[in-house]
Amino acid sequence: MPDWPTTYGYNMFQYPWQTWLFGPWDLFIEHGHRMLGATVGLLCLTMVATLVCFDKRKWTWALGVATLLAVVFQGVLGGLRVIENQRTLAMIHGCFGPLVFAMTVALAVVTSGYWRDAAVPQRTAAGGKLQRLAVLTSALAYIQLVLGAQVRHLPASAGPDRFLAVMVFHLVFAAILAVHVALLVIRTWRSHRDEPLLLRPSLGLAALMTIQLELGGAVWVVNYGWPAWLGDYRFSAAHVTLAGGLVQTHVTTLHVALGSLILVTSLMFAFRSLRLVRGLRSSTPAAAWMLEVAV
Repeated sequence: MPDWPTTYGYNMFQYPWQTWLFGPWDLFIEHGHRMLGATVGLLCLTMVATLVCFDKRKWTWALGVATLLAVVFQGVLGGLRVIENQRTLAMIHGCFGPLVFAMTVALAVVTSGYWRDAAVPQRTAAGGKLQRLAVLTSALAYIQLVLGAQVRHLPASAGPDRFLAVMVFHLVFAAILAVHVALLVIRTWRSHRDEPLLLRPSLGLAALMTIQLELGGAVWVVNYGWPAWLGDYRFSAAHVTLAGGLVQTHVTTLHVALGSLILVTSLMFAFRSLRLVRGLRSSTPAAAWMLEVAV
């Protein structure tokens, strides 16, 4: 689409639905993306109003308003991406979207019933270690998303050395993140297997990470072909990479979407750990603050 906030000259909300639903596929996706973005904005407005009316904690109000402003900023970034058509704006837009998603998940966690009803946890030696590992895993998940955006938005003029450097960093952080997820599952199973609010997301995170690693290999194949050392096999020799093809688009998009799910799942686990466990030395400043403001 060449214009924003209008859609081919129409008010976004008055664009003919017949043209949207039965027109070209690219138009359906792009206008649908705008409409979903507007819906998220309206839901965030409702969320902030609900927090002000029914939640007495001022810090949740602040988080709700920050989430609303983040949604607005993300929408502006998307509009500038349309108008300016710059690769850098596309990359920033792609990196900021998962942050907005993460903020909404954080709000869902801190406004849940178990958050308010949870008893003050007992101090354990494993509590602080689990919290630090959870927070670090969340940070690594976001760094990995940013590195993936770098790979995805490399300019056509980028030389092979730059591509190799970005790809190596992406692969290295994928390995580091996978190790941290495995450690998180092991530590949770050893010390908090009786807490389903921690065990379930840790196992879910492990499943997501396993699928994501497999999808990463699939993304390489559909974008760049099979590795050279597999070139002698019949299945690899018959493969043809189609730039912009449906399979390439879907596999790459699924890989990106799963990266966001890994981020928010690890963040959900981190928030739950800050609420449900404590270290011998008050764990972390964040954990102590959580206990102070939780209710």
